[in-house]
Amino acid sequence: MQFRAIKIFLISCSIAILSWVLTPPAWALTQIQLTDLSYKECPPELAEGLVTSGNARAANCFLITGKANNTSGKYVYNADIFGRIYDANDNSVMQNRTRLGSIDEVPPGVSDFELRISVAANQPTPLKLKQFKAAGFTGVVRR
Repeated sequence: MQFRAIKIFLISCSIAILSWVLTPPAWALTQIQLTDLSYKECPPELAEGLVTSGNARAANCFLITGKANNTSGKYVYNADIFGRIYDANDNSVMQNRTRLGSIDEVPPGVSDFELRISVAANQPTPLKLKQFKAAGFTGVVRR
């Protein structure tokens, strides 16, 4: 009887240790600082075929560019870009939306990024880019 209890205890301990060793790490979000933000009109080949929602309203295409500073020392994948964009009259360009797009890969250190956005043609420029940041994972995310 005592031998059976010891055997069950050893098997339980072995399973616990193996599950701890073989469990993949939990990937936490890694914050990416975005700086040197600017924007320009899209070149004609990027603006072609611009998709608008609902009724076909005219829209302008812009490319937001800047620097992404990844201090994690690892590649970051699927980094979502968040921020606020206002027109010349301080009206929000993306109503009720702060996620603007994503960056597929951000290498360690400082790198360039580019994001394409569509803005209703009736919203006056210059655009104001506020509170931009990004966050992603240091491991590949499966969808």
